[in-house]
Amino acid sequence: MRFPGRRKHKHYFPVDKKDPLTKKLTTDVELKHPYVVGMDQTIVDIEAHVPESLLAEFKLTKGLSQLVPSEIAEALYQYIDDNNLIVDQHAGGTIGNTMHNYSVLADDRSVLYGVMSQNIKVGNYAYQYLCNTSSKVDLQHLQPVDGAIGRAFTLITEDGERTFAIDSGKMNRLTPDFIDEELIKNSCAFVISAYFTRCSGEDTLDKAALKAIEYANKHKVPVVLTLGTRFMIDEKPQWWRDFIKQHVQVLAMNEEEAEALVGHSDPLLAAEAALDLADLVLCTAGPLGLYMAGFTDETFKRDTRYPLLPGSIPEFNRYEYSRPLLKSLCSNPIKIYSHIAPYMGGPDKIKNTNGAGDGALAAVLHDIASNAYHSTNVPESSKHTVPAITYSSLSQMCKYANRVSFEVLSQSSPRLSKGLPEREDSLEQAYWH
Repeated sequence: MRFPGRRKHKHYFPVDKKDPLTKKLTTDVELKHPYVVGMDQTIVDIEAHVPESLLAEFKLTKGLSQLVPSEIAEALYQYIDDNNLIVDQHAGGTIGNTMHNYSVLADDRSVLYGVMSQNIKVGNYAYQYLCNTSSKVDLQHLQPVDGAIGRAFTLITEDGERTFAIDSGKMNRLTPDFIDEELIKNSCAFVISAYFTRCSGEDTLDKAALKAIEYANKHKVPVVLTLGTRFMIDEKPQWWRDFIKQHVQVLAMNEEEAEALVGHSDPLLAAEAALDLADLVLCTAGPLGLYMAGFTDETFKRDTRYPLLPGSIPEFNRYEYSRPLLKSLCSNPIKIYSHIAPYMGGPDKIKNTNGAGDGALAAVLHDIASNAYHSTNVPESSKHTVPAITYSSLSQMCKYANRVSFEVLSQSSPRLSKGLPEREDSLEQAYWH
């Protein structure tokens, strides 16, 4: 387990237990490693440069995004593959991206629930999904299916116009009986996106997700929900508010999804309103940076060392140095907030906006898992006199999530190829303090 973020000092992390007389490491210490579990629609993004005649041949409307039947998608894939038109194939999916990024950042295990084609051909889309996922992500819990996983085609014609063709394949066929209660019970977080509700016909992913959430709630494992798109929330906002209030502890969203959920266009007010539904809130706000909101107990509140910020909630960052707690664990709960502007003003050139929010969430998950790791291995540490859900303060998590988002924005893929650098000459040491 890597340390979340970069700091000059180390609290007691990574965990070292030394003999008090010899000051040497004892050899009988076996560290226990927590893990997070995610559930996703396994999908591969396929990019190809194609002649315009191909769009007419497969009855695709140029410039639009459209659903296509699996048999059409298979024929399309075979055509662009046989004619060497494919430019790139890479693993996608909101939670798949998040689990991959978490494992890269933490250098530790995560578990992914979903489906995978039973018969995989070397080089095809299913093979590419496995190849483009960190080896630290446990894929043993992907349910085998007879057929294709999800495929999202981006077809680029000679004039540069992009046409999108989406085939869900069997990506929504994860069944409830495949969910292992013990696996959920022993995890430190269960992560899912709102896309699990997009099921129809023979799809069973929604039932599997609800079964996993039931197990997580039963064993008091934090449920982490990331909202997929504002259009999904717009369809039934009250249903989502009720669902989150009943089942979810950690909520991640962008400013548009937040507005659809709670009716506030101001991300700070939206984060405050979301605290009526969940215990910890992450709200990314594009060029404005990101906000976090949570609860702490009056006893454990810590004043910030930064200037107090104006806003729709005056001096909202006053207690941002506090570590967030579940509201149910607070005797006298108070709301805490933090904000950070884009790291270094944002990248000089943004290569990819897809996945920046997933990167930020991966950083928050890393901090939650780090707290579980430290409390399990050094339970007597003074760090755990506060029953916090995270290892770091709200302010530190903002910085870490912000830094990871920058890394994703600076590259072409939504998935990190490596962890953050150990030393960053462009980053003042004061950033982490």
